[in-house]
Amino acid sequence: MASVCERVTMQVSQPYIFPSHHRRILQPYNYYNFGQRYIRGLVDFEKSLVGHIGTMKQIASQLAAGDNVILLANHQTEADPAVFALLLEAELPSVATDVIYVAGDRVVTDPLCAPFSMGRNLFCVHSKKHLDDVPELKAEKMATNRRTLKAMQTALAEGGKLLWIAPSGGRDRSRHPTSDITLPDKFDASAVELMRALSSKAAPPAHLYPFAMYSYQIMPPPQTVSKSIGEERRVFHAAVGVSVCPELHVDSLLAGIPANDKEKRQSALADAAWKGVFDEYQSLVDAIDGGADNCGEGYSQPWKKYPQPALDQWL
Repeated sequence: MASVCERVTMQVSQPYIFPSHHRRILQPYNYYNFGQRYIRGLVDFEKSLVGHIGTMKQIASQLAAGDNVILLANHQTEADPAVFALLLEAELPSVATDVIYVAGDRVVTDPLCAPFSMGRNLFCVHSKKHLDDVPELKAEKMATNRRTLKAMQTALAEGGKLLWIAPSGGRDRSRHPTSDITLPDKFDASAVELMRALSSKAAPPAHLYPFAMYSYQIMPPPQTVSKSIGEERRVFHAAVGVSVCPELHVDSLLAGIPANDKEKRQSALADAAWKGVFDEYQSLVDAIDGGADNCGEGYSQPWKKYPQPALDQWL
């Protein structure tokens, strides 16, 4: 907490301005370890799970071959990047560190979020939800989004890039009608289509995977979306989980839909991605609730196969 207070105070006095394509900062201060160290204390590793690690290894092989991979994920908390990295770093260290997150303006402008964001690779965008918050800034925000799109095109053209995006445009706030379980919000069809279009224009092959995130319990967001910066944060020690779904085969999904019916094609792709996440999310939560010893096939705790790092590494 002393480190958090120090870095937030620095951000208030001398704000770091994020470029369209931000590379994680490791020197002179290691912001990646800073974020990992804080969120590590919130994660109950004895109950946390990774789903379908074999598919994640397949993704790592695709990246090593120069292909691009885009994860279409639900988004639950501001800690999601750290949760992703913490659960995968033992088995797939380069996947944990090299992923690029498509990040909204909230996590790069809020002084409490910014130090954690500085330790991640980011493509910085302004979410449609907040474009009109300050009308006089809308044109500038749209210009920033155009610069980010160019940066994404450049990166994808190089190949071997892993992108994580939340097509819902924000954190999950949907609730199960008969329980208190938080569910993945519906995906914005235009956001999914943008990722498909960008990746299809790049020369290297691209792969789209739905990706389920369960992190709600460690840092639940407020139930309403606020325009102002500075929301209350509550943190807890709880289980988390990540799980990748089977790859989306776009041509097969859109077969039979006329090429000129763009709206129907976009909706079909977004619905397929969301359904993959929705179904896998519920399986992941059920596996976590059932306990690591009875979680069923496909779910594992890969960090248990490796020696735990010395405490000094995180201090």
